[in-house]
Amino acid sequence: MFVLIIGGGKVGGHLAGLLLASGHQVRVIELRAIARDRLAHILPPETIIAGSGSDPALLEACGVRQADVVAAVTGDDEVNLVATSLARLEFNVPRTIARVNNPKNAWMFTAEMGVDVALSQADLMAHLILEEMSLGDMITLLKLRRGRYSLVEEKIATESPALGRTIADLDLPEACAIVAIIRRGRLIPPRSDTVLQTGDEVLALTSAEQVQRLAEILGG
Repeated sequence: MFVLIIGGGKVGGHLAGLLLASGHQVRVIELRAIARDRLAHILPPETIIAGSGSDPALLEACGVRQADVVAAVTGDDEVNLVATSLARLEFNVPRTIARVNNPKNAWMFTAEMGVDVALSQADLMAHLILEEMSLGDMITLLKLRRGRYSLVEEKIATESPALGRTIADLDLPEACAIVAIIRRGRLIPPRSDTVLQTGDEVLALTSAEQVQRLAEILGG
C-alpha cells in the first residue's frame, strides 16, 4: 500500500514509522524545516518531502495519483481539508483520512468535501475517558460512514434486561450486531449461545436509527 501523509509532526511521524515497519510505501509532506529535521532522525530521507500538502502541484509530484490512501494530519484544519479534498476530487485517491483539530470544524469534513474518515482527537479522547469512567450509559466509541453506523459499548448491570440471556435471545434489530464481549479483562468472541453476565462490556455495531433500541435491549 502507498500512503501519502500530509503533516510530519508527532502524529504524522509516528504514523509513518508504523506504516514503514509494516512494509508499506510512505511519503510525508511537511512544510516546517524544524519538523523535517526531527523526521530525518526516524525516517528514511527519501520519504520526507518539503512543502505544503495543500499544493496540488506538489501532491502530483509526490505521486498522489498512485496513492492508495492520503492521510492529512497537520495541526491546521484548513490544510487537512484542502489536502483531502484535492486528493479525492482532483486526483481520485481511493481513501482519504483527515485529522480534525478543532471539534467545531468537524461539520466541514464530509464526504462531499472528499473526506472518507474525519478523526477528532478531542472527541476520541473524551469518549475514551467516558468509557473508562464506566458511567453505565451506552457509549459511542466510533462513528463510521459519516455517522450512519456506530461502534458502541454497554456494560451489563445487575438491572439490565439482557442479564442471563443468550445473544440469540436478545431479539436484536436487523441493523445491529454484537462484535465482542470483554469479561473480566478477557475478550470473548460472541456466539449465539453466549450468556451475558454482570459486568460484561458488550461491543456492538449498529445503525444510527437503532442505537436507542439497542440501548434499551442491553441497558434497559
